[in-house]
Amino acid sequence: MSEQFSVEPVTEHQFVVRATIEGGVVESWFRADPEVIEELGLDDVDEAEIVKQTAVFLAQHQPVEDFPPMLDLVDVMASYDDYADRIRGQLRSS
Repeated sequence: MSEQFSVEPVTEHQFVVRATIEGGVVESWFRADPEVIEELGLDDVDEAEIVKQTAVFLAQHQPVEDFPPMLDLVDVMASYDDYADRIRGQLRSS
């Protein structure tokens, strides 16, 4: 995986994530619902870092160019059984 993700806050709990791949830029909006952050037990972690690590996680499961234009962490958690454990592990090791 060679994607480099940049995360930019837009509004409260919403971020634009950009990845440069093969000379182009892919952009998706992510929403980090506070209830999901709490459910993940990551209240003390910067939301932007959670979003960035979520993008890294998703890139391990699908091509970045296939990311939907808008993602909500609650949908990621519902779609991937291993998301909660993997995102906690990624954040502890970063």
